[in-house]
Amino acid sequence: MCRACGSSENEVNTLEFWMAIVLGLVQGVAEFLPISSSGHLSLLQYFFGMEEPDALYNILLHFATLLAVCVVYRGDIIDMIVEFFRGAAALFSRSGGRERGNPPEARRLVLLLVLGTLPLFLVLPIEDFVEELGASPVFVSVMLLVTGCILFLSDRCGGGRKNGRTATVKDVLLVGLAQGAATIPGLSRSGATISAGMALGFERNFAVRFSFLLSLPAVLGATLLKVVKVAGAGEIDMNLLPMYLTGMAVAGVVGYFSISLVKLLASKGKFGMFAYYCWIAGTVSLAARFLLPILFPAA
Repeated sequence: MCRACGSSENEVNTLEFWMAIVLGLVQGVAEFLPISSSGHLSLLQYFFGMEEPDALYNILLHFATLLAVCVVYRGDIIDMIVEFFRGAAALFSRSGGRERGNPPEARRLVLLLVLGTLPLFLVLPIEDFVEELGASPVFVSVMLLVTGCILFLSDRCGGGRKNGRTATVKDVLLVGLAQGAATIPGLSRSGATISAGMALGFERNFAVRFSFLLSLPAVLGATLLKVVKVAGAGEIDMNLLPMYLTGMAVAGVVGYFSISLVKLLASKGKFGMFAYYCWIAGTVSLAARFLLPILFPAA
């Protein structure tokens, strides 16, 4: 009897281990590919009963995707950190006036990212309402269809010339608004921000680069808020840490290659190919929502 109990417990642990890996895979793929990670998680929960990751694992998954962006854009991040301190020092130097008139691109990019993050604060008062929208598979499916339309149009308005030196405050605020709107489940953050950048005349490569760099303060801020909540609630189970770290590694590695894929396709003007996936996913989930209760009525 004890052997049976032990065997059952091992099976549960194995299932949980593989589920952690699957969630890490979904996070790494859907967080960066323009297909909406929140939308996919909502649909997986509704149709397959997949549980949302607990608070600690959710933090580790987002931290893994944060690291993936840092690795891919490590050169930009190092340059921005260096120029941030140089800019601060220039404020108190005699040459500061000349540099403020024509700052290096990395220093200007720091300011653009700060400005682009500001619209997210508009979402904070309605954060709970936005999260509740994910409970409706119909709403999420429709938003996936909308994401598909946005991606389809993005390739047709790309090819601009704006970059880190020529993008305006208005441009980055509008991209920031797109990021805020993409907190709606089913709308892709990367898809919305990259498409907005292209519509505003950004170079394809700069649109992708700015989108992923813009995710850093957003993900970091959300992660820190969750850390505070978890620490205050005492929800940390150290026995699960090896399983979580495995899923975290999967999310980070898959995220790295997902970013590389987006960069490649966007540079070739094929970013909109993700539109077809979003249309298929949205249509299938809509059909499933209305047909499954008819085909398999509850007893």
